[in-house]
Amino acid sequence: MRIFMQLSLHTDYALRVLMTLAADDRHLSVDDIARRFQISRNHLAKVVQRLQAEGLVETFRGRGGGMRLARPADTITVGEVVRRFENLDAFVSCFAAGSGCVINGVCGLKPLLSEAIEEFLAKLDQRRISELIPEPQRFRDRLLREPATQDEPLNHPA
Repeated sequence: MRIFMQLSLHTDYALRVLMTLAADDRHLSVDDIARRFQISRNHLAKVVQRLQAEGLVETFRGRGGGMRLARPADTITVGEVVRRFENLDAFVSCFAAGSGCVINGVCGLKPLLSEAIEEFLAKLDQRRISELIPEPQRFRDRLLREPATQDEPLNHPA
């Protein structure tokens, strides 16, 4: 199976943060989440700053600080997160205003890709962050394991 479309690392991290916060009622820090996922703290800090600006997480300073979801996980759709973090207007160069493409208006690629992106986002709009963690306790347990044992799948075997 070929991957022809890839979400940005920031979108990936944003979804991970939201899932982690949805699974854990405690205030968690950027350091906590970066350590649990073994990802760059600096990249994650930028993502969290954006999540806060977008109204998806609340952050708290000082003792007992950290972050939590700003809204219930069942009110945040995956599509909403992807729209806020991905630049889908520039999916191909002809999407950008003033791209100057000489075949703009007589080419069928732009409308086809626009329709495909809308269908993709519509599918993601059907799923809420809460649905991405059907077993919060198993999710939390997995994140607390030592890194060497984390290559086991989160889902039950088929």
